Amino acid sequence: MRKEMSQDYFAEGELVGVLTTEPLDRVLDYKAPEGGCWLGAFVEVPLGPRKVLGVVWGPGRGDWDIAKVRAVNRVLDVAPMRGELRGFLEKAGAYTLTSMPAMLRLATRAPGLSDPPSMRKVYRLGASVPDRMTDARRRVLAVLEEYGGLAFTLKELSEMAGVTSSVVKGLAAQGAVEEADTPRDAPYLPLDPDRSGKDLTEDQTVAAKVLREAVGSGTYGTTLLKGVTGSGKTEVYLEAVAACLKAGRQALVLLPEIALTSEFLTRVEQRFGAKPAEWHSGVTMTERRRCWRMLGQGAAQLVVGARSALFLPFRDLGLIVVDEEHDTSYKQEDGVLYNARDMAVLRASINAAQVVLASATPSLESWANAEAGKYARLDLTARFGEAVLPEMRAIDMRMEDLPGDAWVSPSLQAAVKRRLADGEQSLLFLNRRGYAPVTICRACGHQVGCDNCDARMVEHRFQKRLMCHQCGETKPMPLACPECKVEGKMAAVGPGVERLAEEAAKLFPDAKLAVLSSDLFGSARALKAQIEEIAQGETDIIIGTQLVAKGHNFPRLTLVGVIDADLGLQGSDLRAAERTFQLMRQVSGRAGRVDKPGVALMQTFQPDHPVIRAILSGDEEGFWRAEAEERQQAGMPPYGRMAGIILSGPDAAQVFDLGTHLARTDAPLRALGATVYGPAPAAIARIRGRHRVRLLVKAPKGVALQPAIAEWTQGLKLKGGLRLAVDIDPQSFY
Repeated sequence: MRKEMSQDYFAEGELVGVLTTEPLDRVLDYKAPEGGCWLGAFVEVPLGPRKVLGVVWGPGRGDWDIAKVRAVNRVLDVAPMRGELRGFLEKAGAYTLTSMPAMLRLATRAPGLSDPPSMRKVYRLGASVPDRMTDARRRVLAVLEEYGGLAFTLKELSEMAGVTSSVVKGLAAQGAVEEADTPRDAPYLPLDPDRSGKDLTEDQTVAAKVLREAVGSGTYGTTLLKGVTGSGKTEVYLEAVAACLKAGRQALVLLPEIALTSEFLTRVEQRFGAKPAEWHSGVTMTERRRCWRMLGQGAAQLVVGARSALFLPFRDLGLIVVDEEHDTSYKQEDGVLYNARDMAVLRASINAAQVVLASATPSLESWANAEAGKYARLDLTARFGEAVLPEMRAIDMRMEDLPGDAWVSPSLQAAVKRRLADGEQSLLFLNRRGYAPVTICRACGHQVGCDNCDARMVEHRFQKRLMCHQCGETKPMPLACPECKVEGKMAAVGPGVERLAEEAAKLFPDAKLAVLSSDLFGSARALKAQIEEIAQGETDIIIGTQLVAKGHNFPRLTLVGVIDADLGLQGSDLRAAERTFQLMRQVSGRAGRVDKPGVALMQTFQPDHPVIRAILSGDEEGFWRAEAEERQQAGMPPYGRMAGIILSGPDAAQVFDLGTHLARTDAPLRALGATVYGPAPAAIARIRGRHRVRLLVKAPKGVALQPAIAEWTQGLKLKGGLRLAVDIDPQSFY
C-alpha cells in the first residue's frame, strides 16, 4: 500500500498542490476553498480564463507569489482519489515515461464528473388502493409486491408488468404507486458469491481451490492460468471472483474484445444472480459515469471491461483477471503507450491484490515469468465435459490443384461439404479485413495508395469503397487508373474475408454464410447480435478474421479451415512466430467444443516450417522453450529490454535530422550498455500526412532504462510540428 502524506486535510486558505488534466509540466498551487478539502479530492480550479478538472495531489510548493495564488472553485461531489490509485498513476507514468497530466486523463475518462448528480423518476408501491382495479393495474401492483418494495424506472416497470406507461402514471396519480426522485447513478444490484456455480472437473477444482486461497490471503500474487481452449478457465477464475466478493473486495475482469462481453455477462449473471458493471466503448456515457462513481463509493463489486478499466477508482480492489492475456489488443498503441497486462500486475502489487492471467496460449513474457518462479502456474489439460481437442492437419498447398484466383483448396472444399451434409458448422479463417489488400492497374502496374499515408488502400467491396487501415481515409472505387487514366483495368489482388465470402457463396450456394469482421458492424450491439445468431446455429459457414479466435463458443462448429496459415510468418517482427502460433492454436480451438469431435485444417505452402510443425504436433512447451532459447541468445525480451522511439513531423528531412541527432548523443544509454539502432524510416513511413522515423534501444535485462531515456531526450526543442513518443516494451514495429 502507498503511504499517505502526513497531511491529508487542508483547511480553508491553506496551499494545496493540484494536478490538472491540462498538458503542464508541474503541479499547480491553489488555496483550499471554503470548508477545506481532502488529499485526493477532485476539484474544479481556475486556469487562465477557464475552469479545469484537477486532483489535490498534496501540499502546495509555496514557490509562487502568494498574492497571485487563486482559490479552488469547488470540490466535486465524488469520492476522493485514493492513495493506491495516485501511487499507481505515478509508477505507471514513470515506467511508460508519460507525463502525469496524461496519466490523470486516463483516470478521469467518465463524462460529467463535474456535473451535480442528476435525478430520475422511480416508482415503488404506494399506500393507497386504486378506485377501480383493472387487469393491467393488478399486474403492475403484483410486480411491485413480488419485488418487496423495490423501486423501478417507468420503462422497467411498464415492461415487467406488460403494460403501457400511462397505466403506471394513473396509479401514481391515485397514490397506489409512489413516484419519487432518485440519483440517476444508482448502486448496482448486489452479486451473490454463495450461489453455486457449475460442477467442476477434478482439474478445475484443484485450480479453483488454489486461486480462492490466494485471494483469501489478502496479499499480492500473480498466477498464470493456462488451459487448452474449452477447458473451462472462465469457471475457474469466476471461483476466484466469488472468493474476492466474499472477502468484501472488488474485482475486475479484463476482456480483449467488446464482442466477448455479451456472452460473459450472461455467465456472470447465472453465477452471481445479477449483472456486473461494464466499462468499454460499447456502453453509453451515462453508464460510464455511473460505473466510475459507484466504484469510488464501493457500490459496484465487479467490473467487466476493456484495458482502460485499469484506471478506474476502485475503493478496494482485490482481484484482476486478464482473460486471453496474450492478446495484442491489451497494448495501447496511441496516446499513452502501455500494456494492460503489465499494468494490471503493477496495480495489483500496489493494492495487495491477486492477478490471474488466463490463456490457452500465453505470451512468452508470462510463460518465462512462470518458469522463473515470479508467477504461480496452474494448468487445465482437458476440455470440459465430453468435448475433446480438435484433430489438426496441414493441407500442403503445393499439392493442391487450385486456380490463381481461388483460395479454398479442393481438400478443404470437400471437408466443408461433409459438414454441410451432416448439419454442422464450418469456419473459414483469414486474418485480413476487406475484399482485397491491393488494387492494381493492369495497364501500368500502379497500386492505389492512401493520399495521407504510405500504405496501400484496401478494397471493401461490401461498402463499395477503398479504405486505408492506418488513418481510416476512404475513397470510392476508381473506374479509371489514377495514374495512367486507362478505364476498366483496375484489378483486386489477393484475398480478404469479403472476397473469401464471395468465393464461398459460389462454392456452397445453398449454405447460409456469415462474415465476422470488425469493420462490417456499425456498433458493438450489432456485432454481439451476429455472434449470438451464429452460436444458436443459424449459420452454416462462418467467414472471419481474428475476431472469431477470441473466446466464442459455437456449439455446432466442427471444422476450422485456415486459408493462409503462412500469413503471419513473413516480416521481421521478433514476435511473428509467437503470434502465428497463438492465433492458429486459438482459432483451431473453436472446433469441437461440445460432444462432436472437431478438425482444424491449415492451408500452408510451408508444412515443414518449425512454427507450423509445432502447431500440428501440439508440443506447446517445446515451442515455448525453443522460442525462449532463441530470444535469450539474441538478448531480446523477455531476456533483454527494448524501447522504441517514434519521431514524426510534417517535414521528412527535419524528422530524420532529429533522429540523427539522437543517435549521435546516446551517451546516457551507452553508459548502461544499451545500443541505439537507427534512425530508419518506420515500416509505414507516413501516416495522416506525418513522416515517421524510428530508433530502437536494446539494453540488458535489469538496467534502469527509463531514467537513461529521460536524460537522453530531455532538453530537445521540438519545433515545427515535431513529436517524439517513447514506447517501452514495444509490441509492434510499424
